[in-house]
Amino acid sequence: MLCGILLDVDGTLLLSNAAHARAWAETLAEFGHDIPAERIQPLIGMGGDRLLPALVPGLSTEEGEGKRIADRRQELFLECYVRWLKPAPGTRDFLLFLRELGLDLVVATSAKREELQALLKAAGIDDLIQTETTTDDAEESKPAPDIVEAALARSGLEPHEVLMIGDTPYDVESATRAGVGIIALRCGGHSDEGLRGALAIYDDPQDLCDHYADSPIGRREEAVGPSRL
Repeated sequence: MLCGILLDVDGTLLLSNAAHARAWAETLAEFGHDIPAERIQPLIGMGGDRLLPALVPGLSTEEGEGKRIADRRQELFLECYVRWLKPAPGTRDFLLFLRELGLDLVVATSAKREELQALLKAAGIDDLIQTETTTDDAEESKPAPDIVEAALARSGLEPHEVLMIGDTPYDVESATRAGVGIIALRCGGHSDEGLRGALAIYDDPQDLCDHYADSPIGRREEAVGPSRL
């Protein structure tokens, strides 16, 4: 029986991947590292602890210059970028629809806890989420399975009782390694090839909602009978 949906936020429910990349690029430039946002954006979706050393080998978000960069990037993003973010098409209506089906909504994001509420508010869904897990709840960030496993543990659900919705190859790998099927969305900017391994791929939440009956969610619901209202 399908009981819950695990949700990535950035790029999935909120059109924020490009803003994250620009915030990283601006911050890195302040510290003398000239890396264009276009190079950074494909890495958005993995945890910052993995992203930073991928861009500047030898730096760690836990200490020294790397930590100063990570802290400044978060400050800049929250102060200058969040206010301009828009939800992905259909985000709120789709989550309301999932709740009407009786499904638990569980966030499983690589964002830090300090950022999450701002992200959910920008997406217009801060009142709809029942359970939240962030990179702070995991020993390793995406694409490791830890965040997905933490979301399962916190929600009390088993891998076979949920599906995940995400937008990056890191979401696909994280969910797959945790034994969870995943639906991918293109609105985060990744190609279908990059999202290979997902059960299905849709443009955005609105597209998934429009094709709900034929989606993995709809097929699972149909297999167990009427929705649990």
